[in-house]
Amino acid sequence: MIPITTASRVDGRLKVTGGARYAAEFAPAQDNVLHAVLVQSTIAAGRVASIDTARAKQVPGVVAIMTHENAPRIDLGKAGDMTPGFPLLQDDRVMFNGQHLAVAIATSFEAAQQAAQLVELHYNRDEATLLMSDNPTGTSVPQRFRNGMRPPASTRGTPQASFDAAAVKIDQIYRTPIEHHNPMEPHATLAEWQGDRLLVHNASQSVFGNRKALAGFFGLPEDNVRIVSPFVGGGFGSKGVSWPHITLAAMAAKLVGQPVKLVLTRRQMFTSNGYRPKTVQHVRLGADRDGRLTAVLHDGISQNSAYGEFSEPVGLASEMLYSCPNVAVTHRLSKVNQGLPTFMRAPGEASGVYALESAMDELAWALGMDPIELRLKNYADRDEHEDKPFSSKTLRACYEQGAAAFDWKRRVAQPRSMRDGRLLIGLGMATATYPVNRSEAAAKVRLQADGTAIVRCGSQDIGTGTYTVMAQLVGEHLGLPLDRVRAELGDTALPQAPVSGGSQSVASISPAIREACLAVRAQTLQLAAGDPASPLHGLDPEELDVADGRILQSAEKSRGETYQALLARQGRAAIEADGSAKPGEEKQKFSMHSFGAQFVEVAVDPDLGEVRVRRHVGAFAAGRIMNAKTGRSQMIGGIVFGMGMALTEATEVDPRSGRVTNATMADYLVPVHLDVPEIEVIMVAEQDDAVNPLGAKGIGELPTVGTAAAIANAVYHATGQRIRDLPIRPDKLIDGLSI
Repeated sequence: MIPITTASRVDGRLKVTGGARYAAEFAPAQDNVLHAVLVQSTIAAGRVASIDTARAKQVPGVVAIMTHENAPRIDLGKAGDMTPGFPLLQDDRVMFNGQHLAVAIATSFEAAQQAAQLVELHYNRDEATLLMSDNPTGTSVPQRFRNGMRPPASTRGTPQASFDAAAVKIDQIYRTPIEHHNPMEPHATLAEWQGDRLLVHNASQSVFGNRKALAGFFGLPEDNVRIVSPFVGGGFGSKGVSWPHITLAAMAAKLVGQPVKLVLTRRQMFTSNGYRPKTVQHVRLGADRDGRLTAVLHDGISQNSAYGEFSEPVGLASEMLYSCPNVAVTHRLSKVNQGLPTFMRAPGEASGVYALESAMDELAWALGMDPIELRLKNYADRDEHEDKPFSSKTLRACYEQGAAAFDWKRRVAQPRSMRDGRLLIGLGMATATYPVNRSEAAAKVRLQADGTAIVRCGSQDIGTGTYTVMAQLVGEHLGLPLDRVRAELGDTALPQAPVSGGSQSVASISPAIREACLAVRAQTLQLAAGDPASPLHGLDPEELDVADGRILQSAEKSRGETYQALLARQGRAAIEADGSAKPGEEKQKFSMHSFGAQFVEVAVDPDLGEVRVRRHVGAFAAGRIMNAKTGRSQMIGGIVFGMGMALTEATEVDPRSGRVTNATMADYLVPVHLDVPEIEVIMVAEQDDAVNPLGAKGIGELPTVGTAAAIANAVYHATGQRIRDLPIRPDKLIDGLSI
């Protein structure tokens, strides 16, 4: 068993001293990089009638203007599912405002930027559907859904009839807006052709996904494409797909025969790399007078693009979170002329649980029941949708420990009954859940003659602490301090690993690293036991252990030797081994999820409608926590993400042009330090032997789920106003507060 530790990030010093190099900071060895700037559409639908590049080409330093007329031809059908129908300068169609229609390439960024501004585009316009409100009921049913593994609709029992007959009913519409990821690091790509080989430095959550896409587009063997991404300044899902700018940089480099660097501006990140789609969710809950659910119906419509497909799976938690014999869930898409949505931290669950947990709070008020009591009365001891036991579920303890730490019992039930001076005080809570994901992964571990170790895995560290967990695993299994272990990742030249998304990185790569460590350890113990010059000679390897950089006898720890001494006598430069791991039949046997409980206190200014979160307690059960320090950081970050969803974040689209109107950090409002209160994180102990050999579940997305609902529920308690349309900004509260 790997103990819970509080190790600091092994890459922390590099980051705070500027030693960590991000995609935009790399340069080719020959120092002949060109700079690329995107030219984007100013209409939402139509065709390019003509492109005038004459003035742009006259700018000193301009090498080329790439358009659909001169761009290299690529194979759009062989890039895999993660690049569905992206427009890549292969024709003259325009499908959304902000689509990339040309690329200016120059010897300096400033020259490329000036040239991009001088490109003149002329269009033949078509009629566009610009807002989801123009098409509110949905036009299609999703085909690809939660990685193709789930149907878009499900039913058990007789949900409609049971709802109609219910003694107590909640029947409401909940809405969430478009949201954008806005990681600290903008997307950046440096593409360099070396004959028929392509080297790409890219800000990526999926280096192997990028490799597959580019190899398919350019008709190359995957081994001819190398993606490098050692550090990523946040992604939250936006860097998990091979977005057009990556391919356009490679196309531009091919066109001009030199390396090309393309860095998105903050404004371009609102049109270039996906977003959380707008949703309209109809939730109906039926219950008896004692509070037992008799019907759950959750119908979700999410925004989709005019090309490709992405569906926000808002109803999946409603299928399994509570015990109920009659449940129906549907998902539909509403196509508009905007870019393709994508995964954003806790996709589906963040939006869907907001609606479900708001409805559960409304049901608790209708019944006159404490919200925790209602949830416990409908506690699901098994997944009734899949008819399977949970691999582990410690949600009761999350409720208990979270409520105790938050002092939930001080809550006075009547809305607008709690005050702090003139401020209205509200307490709210909600449940969190997120599925456990895991994919196949490989790793290599090398124990060197100097007593250090290297662990290699082609995963990505998107700020979550993957470097540190990789080093910890080697340190634990080989008995080495962290400063004697070096982790290498973010490179397709390393053993293959999955996308850093779906909270699956640790759950996927840790078992592979463990296997490699065990193989190195077994070789080392065998060498020591078989070496006549070793103080451990003749002992059974089962009697040996490792600690503090030494091989030693378990029963007599003073008897042993260092790795350096053993390898020097053996004349070995290193002992290394490969490891791999993949999911087995566990998902056929168990339903696997993480769970949590969110508790929030808000203060609302009755004159201004301003909402401030004053305190937040989150209690989470997510299997074995590999590093309590970085894990706590992840959980706090997820909660802050949910605060933005609840109170500030919304992407605004001009209904006349389809253009994003608040595509700056001055206008797209994310929580800042003064918005974030004391956050207490409780890591509820949980043992899960089914999810993987280490019992580790993902934690990056779980704490975002339920945060928005808990805040909305607290706002209702404070004000008596139920806001069902996020975000909860002062303009939505102010009129009701004056009553």
